Amino acid sequence: MLNQEMRLRQTASVVTKTEIDVPRTFEGNVKKSTTSDGSWKRIFWICLGVRMVNSLLVQTYFNPDEHWQSLEVAHRLVFGYGHLTWEWEKGIRSYLHPLLFAILYKILASLHLDNPLFMMKAPRLLQAFFAAICDLYLYRYSDIIFGNQFVLGISIIFYHSALLYTVMSQCTLPFMVYLDTIVGGKKRENHWTVVLGITSLLDRLMYGSWIIVPFNFLRFNFFSSGGDYYGTHPWHWYLTQGFPVMLFTFLPFSVAGIIYSKHWKLSGLIGWVIGVYSILGHKEFRFIFPVLPVALMFAGYSLASLRKLSLPIGKGKRISSAHSWLPSKLRLSVFFLLATNIPMGLYMSLVHQRGTEDVMHYLSKEAQNGEVRGVLFLTPCHATPYYSALHQNLPMRFLDCTPRFEQLHFGHDFLLKGSVFFALTAILRNERTYFSLLFITSEQSGVLDESDRFMLDPFAFTSDFARNWSLPSHIVMFDSEETKLKGLLISLNFREVKRFFHAQFKVDRDLQAAVVVYAYMGW
Repeated sequence: MLNQEMRLRQTASVVTKTEIDVPRTFEGNVKKSTTSDGSWKRIFWICLGVRMVNSLLVQTYFNPDEHWQSLEVAHRLVFGYGHLTWEWEKGIRSYLHPLLFAILYKILASLHLDNPLFMMKAPRLLQAFFAAICDLYLYRYSDIIFGNQFVLGISIIFYHSALLYTVMSQCTLPFMVYLDTIVGGKKRENHWTVVLGITSLLDRLMYGSWIIVPFNFLRFNFFSSGGDYYGTHPWHWYLTQGFPVMLFTFLPFSVAGIIYSKHWKLSGLIGWVIGVYSILGHKEFRFIFPVLPVALMFAGYSLASLRKLSLPIGKGKRISSAHSWLPSKLRLSVFFLLATNIPMGLYMSLVHQRGTEDVMHYLSKEAQNGEVRGVLFLTPCHATPYYSALHQNLPMRFLDCTPRFEQLHFGHDFLLKGSVFFALTAILRNERTYFSLLFITSEQSGVLDESDRFMLDPFAFTSDFARNWSLPSHIVMFDSEETKLKGLLISLNFREVKRFFHAQFKVDRDLQAAVVVYAYMGW
């Protein structure tokens, strides 16, 4: 009995000596990392290797902006052809991100490697590099905040598995810069000033005039509710659906990590981001992706608590060894997370919504062989990649979905939805001059864009459209519309030449199970 008591005291003594103080604030009183420079480099190369495999595994289409707001713009800058969406005309997009890919495309062109394969894969590998930097910053931040190697490893591992279906470095990199600002203190507080300055100068060069993109973005999305044009969700969507779906089976572990760690400022940052974006009517998963690494870091903390006899939960507080969990529960938890996330990640990366990528691979090969003269996409707008994937300067046409804008003039006697900011400005300045505001009028006027009119009645729209079209050699559509257009296309001398699997369940429209290609047979 005496020997057992002595062993327990020795164990308690060891645990006490290795206690980790959780910092009172982000700025100070943090635990200095003991990880060597060599270890950081090794961690980075491991993350880079995983990210490169990740990027090459992705064969699916997640969001149009993956191509249309980055690769398509870069392709136009370097090769002189490519489509710019309406956002670039209104100045609510910055050229900083596309410029990274423009440099890559320029290098590929100078090396004569600008073939469709490299044009599609090289940008993803570049994104893998940026994502690995984000992973390294996540590791460093976790090391400073929690100082627990197991937390670091488990958060990084599952960060990869949770994001396996897409490379989101364009969302996470700015957020990691913010975390680095928090960790680095005053020496790095000028990061955002430098980034904003470089961005403004670059946009001045590209747009030809001074464009403050962040302000235009805020004006369109917050002050005029412009994003609502693309659909709205209830205010609680991020809380009840968006964020839980993103975390998937990590959700209970993240909640437990927040409770046990008592890092209310860091967890409050998650709540703040979700709260701000909940104000907007238009909501998407990708808008809150920047907080996903932090949420997974809390999940790693709770998993680490499953193997520790004693773990800090806040200033001066610790989990009692009497309430510690057994290692078998840790193994069961890890197995559960792997069993649920890896199959889901592989399915989203290799199966779900891959038809729109496959069809562009097919068309690019056909175009190289001289078999394509023009392509018409009878799909919802931006449903496939475009010139950045085809990499041939051929006539192509997709159904337009540009919001309709009107220039309205108003004085002090107005109060329009989304215009309160400008009204208050006018009142405070006591000016009687008239102001102007761009805002969307499609819904109010009942005017539908091409994409909406096609989806409403595919047969009538295509019949009318075919009277004045430039005859394409290929037509691309989803099978859900093909059933309504097959007879018309056959009468116009088109025949099906290829069909690609796309999805097994519907997302926001009718089931789009396959992407179908029809070719003109009358040449």
